[in-house]
Amino acid sequence: MVKCIIDVMFLGGKMQEIKITTEFIKLDQLMKFTGELETGGQAKELILNGEVKVNGEVELRRGKKIYPGDTVEFFDIKYKIA
Repeated sequence: MVKCIIDVMFLGGKMQEIKITTEFIKLDQLMKFTGELETGGQAKELILNGEVKVNGEVELRRGKKIYPGDTVEFFDIKYKIA
């Protein structure tokens, strides 16, 4: 289960903290959960175009496992996973 628990601002954009209650969540699933995308196809396109960063590095794998402590960034929004 995943839920968004807090929004905070960071220099240059917005940060949201997302709490997961499972060991991990796949990158494309997380991106859909944020509500910024309507379909998994949109997530796939952004990832393959190099427009998504995980922990500050461009990530090209949509199935990348995201764990608590990771950060994911796209559309100038950072998501901190808790």
